[in-house]
Amino acid sequence: MFGLIGWIVGWVLTLFILVMIGRMIVDWAVTLQARGDWVWKVRRVTHAVTEPVLSPVRRVLPPLRFGGFGLDLAFTVVFIAALILRSIVW
Repeated sequence: MFGLIGWIVGWVLTLFILVMIGRMIVDWAVTLQARGDWVWKVRRVTHAVTEPVLSPVRRVLPPLRFGGFGLDLAFTVVFIAALILRSIVW
């Protein structure tokens, strides 16, 4: 639809979605008390990439708390928005 720019934006959004999935997996691993330096290195990288997008959304939509469990609505909203944007430009 948008030609070369749409193709580039589509790839950037795809990479961002993959990093978001990586962040989700690593955050679960940390929650399950995974060991190893690699976990913290990957967590640092995924948070560095995704946090600039998530933090403004998190200010508007704070996480929901269910006892000791928290549901990050900002993550869900940004993830779905990235999927929708990718489907529009690609």
